Amino acid sequence: MRTQFYLIAATLLASSVALSLAWSPAWILTGGLFLVTLLGVHDTMQRRRAVLRNFPVIGHFRYLLEMIRPEINQYFIESNTDGTPFNREDRSVVYQRAKRVLDTLPFGTQRDVYEEGYEWIVHSLLARHPPHEVPRVRVGAETCGKPYDAALLNVSAMSFGSLSSHAVLALNLGAKQGGFAHNTGEGGVSEYHVRHGGDLIWQIGTGYFGCRAADGTFDADRFRQTIAAHPSVKMVEIKLSQGAKPGHGGILPAAKLTPEIAGIRGVPLGQDVLSPPAHSAFTTPDELLDLIARLRELSGGLPVGIKLCVGIPSEFMALCKAMQRRRRTPDFIAVDGGEGGTGAAPIEFSNSVGMPLREGLTFVHNCLVGFDLRDRVKLIAAGKITSGFHMARLVALGADICCAARSMMMAIGCIQARRCNANDCPVGVATQKPWLVAGLDVESKAERAASFQHETVEGFFELLGAAGLEHATELTPHHIMRRGSDNQVRSYFDLYPFIERGALLFEPVPEDYEQAWLAASDDRFLEKVTLS
Repeated sequence: MRTQFYLIAATLLASSVALSLAWSPAWILTGGLFLVTLLGVHDTMQRRRAVLRNFPVIGHFRYLLEMIRPEINQYFIESNTDGTPFNREDRSVVYQRAKRVLDTLPFGTQRDVYEEGYEWIVHSLLARHPPHEVPRVRVGAETCGKPYDAALLNVSAMSFGSLSSHAVLALNLGAKQGGFAHNTGEGGVSEYHVRHGGDLIWQIGTGYFGCRAADGTFDADRFRQTIAAHPSVKMVEIKLSQGAKPGHGGILPAAKLTPEIAGIRGVPLGQDVLSPPAHSAFTTPDELLDLIARLRELSGGLPVGIKLCVGIPSEFMALCKAMQRRRRTPDFIAVDGGEGGTGAAPIEFSNSVGMPLREGLTFVHNCLVGFDLRDRVKLIAAGKITSGFHMARLVALGADICCAARSMMMAIGCIQARRCNANDCPVGVATQKPWLVAGLDVESKAERAASFQHETVEGFFELLGAAGLEHATELTPHHIMRRGSDNQVRSYFDLYPFIERGALLFEPVPEDYEQAWLAASDDRFLEKVTLS
């Protein structure tokens, strides 16, 4: 549709210029009427659009207005606090902190503090200044020969292919400058991920890109070769599912598939790249644990973990039962939420599949606590983080580490144009069109990514100080408050069920977890079938 408008506009412009050169008002009027007549005849004869057949010429205004509707909404209609997926206030704080410009809020909050859902962190009369040195979180301390000290906020999974080469370069250079990690996404490790030497979390999805055999299965030799060739890889993440389209597998539209990307992934050109919805390297909890141990060995002792969006509760409970029985765990678990997504996903999956992040994170944390495994596994929360308060909410629910994707995209220039799936990103972040990619300056955007990460983590620690806390581990669900529909205020501890250590080892288990606990078997992911 955009191409059609561009052609019409170009034709009218060229014709107008040519007629204007004749300097004859009669010629200009005649020519204009002739072009409008041709357009009207075309509209009445075409059969694809009833609006144009019934309302020739003027019907094009309907499509024009529809085309620019998102921009009109974003820039002129939405308030600072009601836009989605990210409202203007959240986007603005990302841009301001990325650019290191004034990010304070004048004249008080624009949010209705008496509205249902309003949240805040409690503060203390014994508030303190944040620490001068930001601590890091060690992953794989007990199980790995090469444990990794992770930053509190890192770049979440986004593949080269979904993102442009310049976007990947900017994020990785920013990670290098800011001392945080950059998740590759499931598209594999490209030269753009390693050029600047920023720390990498290599994500391996169901397509096994980067360690893929000719038949699409996992290739141990290629995995080992990739690790050896790229010392920037500090951790390995097995993606079981993702928030944007859990249970579906990754999607790279054919329009964004270049020969370079096809070569990295080992897939043919000219068609959508659809990762399988499930892994072929394992089918049971034991096989998944064996794969984790194998990757840890093949990588020379790097931390290995899993990423998932929580689906059937008993399936994760089954994995926990197997972990407890074998005393073998992943080094970390990254929890994504059903509200996530940086690229292409079917609307049914984006809107209606997957447990939201806060519920999913609480569930995973409680399962690990209940099976007395929490001390062995670091929890990563991958979600919508644009401020230190967003980090605080997730840490209070159990996260040790946070990762962000879309806010990192905004830090390097994303304007939420929502053209990621069409290869038309106007700022060169989520496109493979060379002329659009060229507009993204790697060095300046890298500085902005590093600045956003630093300022957000600093904001998080300022909140800790205001609450009278010194360490992130001291933040509890009691510190986060939420106004409910009945106009009562409750803490996260009251809103989310938290269980005691070891509560899932013996019966009776907590009531909220009983059904999943009974259905879970440590030798398979599918639920037990009970006939009555």
